[in-house]
Amino acid sequence: MTSINTNNAAMAALQTLRGINQGLQETQAHVSSGYRVGKASDNAAYWSIATTMRSDNKALSAVSDALGLGAAKVDTAYSAMDSAIDVVGDIKAKLVAATESGVDKAKVQEEISQLQQQLLSVAQSASFSGENWVAGADGTKNVVASFVRDGSNAVSVVMTDYVLDSSSMGNVLFGMSVGSVETSTGILGTSNGATGSVYAMDITNFTLGEIQSALTNVESALKAMTSAGAQLGSISKRIELQENFVSALSDSIDSGVGRLVDANMEEESSKLSALQTQQQLAVQSLSIANSSSQTILTLFRG
Repeated sequence: MTSINTNNAAMAALQTLRGINQGLQETQAHVSSGYRVGKASDNAAYWSIATTMRSDNKALSAVSDALGLGAAKVDTAYSAMDSAIDVVGDIKAKLVAATESGVDKAKVQEEISQLQQQLLSVAQSASFSGENWVAGADGTKNVVASFVRDGSNAVSVVMTDYVLDSSSMGNVLFGMSVGSVETSTGILGTSNGATGSVYAMDITNFTLGEIQSALTNVESALKAMTSAGAQLGSISKRIELQENFVSALSDSIDSGVGRLVDANMEEESSKLSALQTQQQLAVQSLSIANSSSQTILTLFRG
């Protein structure tokens, strides 16, 4: 039966065209944005996961920056400690020279005094971003190590600690008091018996036995400084490893998010061409369905 009130063919063609147009709009959105899941309505689960992981990746980027800052602090401290070890080694050599008979100890002391002032200069200069890890009061310094999301979905920031110890066998050259270097504490400032500290000793009037004691004290200071340098080196290595890991982890997260939400451009391109062709055919089909009712007029022509 043909009706002039209801055109079932046209309604079917229109419904088909609407579906094709909707698919075409979605495909065009995928092509223009590059995302298969660009909003929550596309796929709520994938969108939620991708949004959370992108947020975590921003946190990892901040961790990477913080690691760079921490590495600079540690490297500054290590460079200062390494330089101080060389200077104390020179003091040790001067003490050995002073054990020889006939050596003018006053002249040797003049050289040692210059080396002692260099040690103070090294300690005072080893500051980065307002922090000094070789001249400081007892306490804990730390650098950001990583951002962690555990199995229960709780997030935390992991820190690497470096505890400052201003004792004679600690890990700072000098202590710190009220914002200034305290030259009576630390590896170089702490007095060791009658010969005094490495920083304050004056061998001008030392006996041979006192010079031997001073050598022992210098050797103890070198041992402590070497240990501190090794500790700083191990932290520096850990930071380097963590920087590499954070970089690789960030890339892995980007890749994983991409697998969830990125559009397959080859597939979308093929789909776009097919939908454009289907749209043209659907428009033609609707036109035919609409024109079919015009044939009824011929039945009423005389």
